[in-house]
Amino acid sequence: MQSTPEPVLLPLSASQIEDLKLASTKMSGAERRAFQAIMTLKYCTGNARLAERLFGWGRYTVQLGLNEQRTGIICQGAQAACSGDKLWEEKHAEVAQAL
Repeated sequence: MQSTPEPVLLPLSASQIEDLKLASTKMSGAERRAFQAIMTLKYCTGNARLAERLFGWGRYTVQLGLNEQRTGIICQGAQAACSGDKLWEEKHAEVAQAL
């Protein structure tokens, strides 16, 4: 039976870690999760706990990003789905029907 080799962690300097943290803060939502997932796969062998310790990212956010990348399904938050001002026609239905 063929054994798989142990993944080797790539060494990162403190400056590189700070750069990755900064880059992550400039993104939001699915873009941030995708970035964190890619960096976790590259530098932490896909281990969300290690990414949490190394980069200070939320473990559950990283895990969600890894799952989104694996399945190709992007999760939408409640804020994106339910926020925003209602249409004028929805606010004033009676007036809209009269017009």
